Amino acid sequence: MKIRSILAASAAFLVLTPISQIQAAPAKQSAAQLVPSQLPRNAVPTHYAITVTPDAAKLRYDGKVRIEFQLKSASKAITLNAADIEFRAVSVAKGRAAATPANASVNAAAQTATIDFGRTLTAGRYTLFIDYAGKILQQANGIFALDYKDPTGAEKRAIFTQFEAPDARRFVPSWDEPSYKATFDLTVNVPADQMAVSNMPVAARRDLGNGTAEVRFATTPKMSTYLLFFGMGEFDRITKQVGPTEVGVVVGKGNGPKGQYALDASAKLVGYYNEYFDAPYPLPKLDNVAGPGQSQFFSAMENWGAIFTFERVLLNDPKITNARTRQGIFATDAHEIAHQWFGNLVTMAWWDDLWLNEGFASWMESKATAHFNPEWQSNLDRVNGREAAMGLDAYVTTHPVIQKISTVEQTSQAFDTITYQKGEAVITMLEAFAGEDIWRNGLRAYMKKHAYGNTRTDDLWTAVEAAGAKGLVKIAHDFTRQPGVPLISVNSAQCVNGMTQLALSQSEFSRDRKTATAATPQRWNVPVIAQIVGNATATTIVSGGAGNITLPGCGAVLVNAGQSGYYRVLYTPDMMAALKDAFPKLAPIDQLGLLNDSQSLAYGAYQPVRTALELVDAEPAAASQRVTEDNVATFAYLYGLYYKDAARQAKLAAMATQRFGPVLNRLGMKQNVSDSTLDANLRSALISTLGYMGDANVVAEANRLFNALDADPATLDGPLRTTWLGVVARNADQTAWNKLRMLGQSAESQLVKSSMYRLLGASRDIALANQALALALTPEPGATLSAAMIGSVAGEHPDLAVDFALANRAAVEALVDVSSTSEFIPGLANGSSDPAMVAKLTSYAEAHLKPESRKPVEQTIVAIQTRITSQPRIRSEVSNWLDAK
Repeated sequence: MKIRSILAASAAFLVLTPISQIQAAPAKQSAAQLVPSQLPRNAVPTHYAITVTPDAAKLRYDGKVRIEFQLKSASKAITLNAADIEFRAVSVAKGRAAATPANASVNAAAQTATIDFGRTLTAGRYTLFIDYAGKILQQANGIFALDYKDPTGAEKRAIFTQFEAPDARRFVPSWDEPSYKATFDLTVNVPADQMAVSNMPVAARRDLGNGTAEVRFATTPKMSTYLLFFGMGEFDRITKQVGPTEVGVVVGKGNGPKGQYALDASAKLVGYYNEYFDAPYPLPKLDNVAGPGQSQFFSAMENWGAIFTFERVLLNDPKITNARTRQGIFATDAHEIAHQWFGNLVTMAWWDDLWLNEGFASWMESKATAHFNPEWQSNLDRVNGREAAMGLDAYVTTHPVIQKISTVEQTSQAFDTITYQKGEAVITMLEAFAGEDIWRNGLRAYMKKHAYGNTRTDDLWTAVEAAGAKGLVKIAHDFTRQPGVPLISVNSAQCVNGMTQLALSQSEFSRDRKTATAATPQRWNVPVIAQIVGNATATTIVSGGAGNITLPGCGAVLVNAGQSGYYRVLYTPDMMAALKDAFPKLAPIDQLGLLNDSQSLAYGAYQPVRTALELVDAEPAAASQRVTEDNVATFAYLYGLYYKDAARQAKLAAMATQRFGPVLNRLGMKQNVSDSTLDANLRSALISTLGYMGDANVVAEANRLFNALDADPATLDGPLRTTWLGVVARNADQTAWNKLRMLGQSAESQLVKSSMYRLLGASRDIALANQALALALTPEPGATLSAAMIGSVAGEHPDLAVDFALANRAAVEALVDVSSTSEFIPGLANGSSDPAMVAKLTSYAEAHLKPESRKPVEQTIVAIQTRITSQPRIRSEVSNWLDAK
């Protein structure tokens, strides 16, 4: 799943071994002893035969399921998962014997149902029959409906499912945990003029009369419940053949051409992963199903054979899609298709090891994207992802990559930056340590051994070390079992006879506990790659807090060369001065890594802010577009830092125009067919940032194009449409805002509508921000777009958005996925620097969140407190730098 709690969840029990013991458990223990569960272990399902009849208009469905299961010991009852399920009839049978009635008692808080047989059944194979009904939701959990207008303007409704992590139980009573793998037969009764889609191809379709058709799908392979999928609607399907696999994209009628880019990408990726994993994709087809609207929890979901992706990250619409969005389409596709192996074929046994799914899919996404699109310099994305992870990992509220999961709520919250981006960063480091060939051989062995089964993290480490990566397990354990960010200090560099001796020490980088972590840092075994700029690299392991390394050559020292390591690097002032002089000689990935490292260390008071900003000044004229984009973002951050100081903002804006205006003039303000993807992205970033800072030329051009829409509605069609409208929205007055709203109301597609309503929340004018918030609580934006509008307001006015959400909590939470409820309001507060926000969030959490659901609030509070403490110092140092200009 591409990136995030269940209000009804309780602190459901773990009946088995705690994770601390699991990690050290001997291999001879059984899976039931090793894997946590929230269910008794007395029964195991082997096959589900499900029949569902949705009533889209009434947002209800009827269901029947026949579950074949193995009763492992004599029992009077079994317990499985169910949420918002109405049990109508339950019976149980053994073999060909007649079924006998059973009784279902529901525990809504625990999301379980206990089936009482009325007598003790002996161990053996049984069949459970359940007749039931359930709700079709309007946010993306369980089985849900998405409303939209088709190209003719007619109102339509499509049905989809989203089950990860704990929501298959909203569709069918089931053992809804990843270790309970089974096969599935799905039959659905749908309107005869609609298409039904599931994990497997259609096995049979017959007309039932009354405008209804029965669609039966082929039996799935053995898989976890969360990977089951069903969708129905007025769809088109386009396909390509990749060996024995039919690859398809399923879209709303008329949108076929917009799905072609994703289809072409999917076809390439299936072939690539077949070869990389040395394990052919095992299902006969792989669809990617597009849905209108959006979710606060995810963008796409890797259902086996039937990926679900929201249209805004799947469809390529020439009226609105820009180069960066097309990159996102490819990357999302690469992520979800990687899951077909890493997650679907081989599945983590419990949510503690969620990173085995998400970290690896993120890593494969980057690897595959770089393979097919080297001109995108997408390897630099790993630096940005690592920075995002370190930004969370440097606070006391972080957690290890492998984290203890005890409740449904904690499972939903596990889909975070640590799981995805830190997971990817750690894998990148371990691959660099092992070597690319050894690493791949280990993955292939792991895939073959555990196909159709469940694993724990150590199963992977064992496979890779057995392939030749000696010593990997110790490093892997350090970086996945404990949280935090190592800090490598380069204490001295002595050049003797053409060789440089480095003395290194390891501490811990922290944004909120600098003194404490310096006094008693955690220890890691840290693989370090270093070089004298322009010379060959050398490697070492910093262990026990210290290490040495000898480098060929003399000159500027670069530690973490190639940026594969998950740690920060602190140099002496003399070393930083030498790196500044050598900056133009560095590879773009090292330039980007050094810039990000230096700024984070400066903002954390490990070195002067001036040191980081002088490195920004060292950017060469011929720098990579990606490096220039990063420096553009630095100026945007500094500009926002002075939100109460118009004079300082004006000076920063003038500096940005002087520095980046010529770059924009060279690129031009119009998209050209000859543009590279990197040039197109840089142009968009420059227009957005300079427009945010009020650059006269950019704002004037935005207004000219916006006014030209009156005479020619197609004036802005193309990849810069949203960029230019973003400048207009940021600087909008009432007339412009009203016009933007009209563009949203008359949008010709859900894709365009989605972008327009998000823009309505982007104004810096507080009166317009209030209007956007009020509009979000009306039906106009649509059930799944309103939360994004509120989030857009929070980008400029976090305190206003939080106050609004708290004052209208019930109405706002109705607009949010149940999986995201505990995260939404603290997410709105992320940009706040107001001390009063801490009390507001604390009161909200105490009144409305269970203790196990408060991690997002705690993370936001500590970030706000750190910002309040650090910003005066940062502003003072930046002001000194500005005054010297």
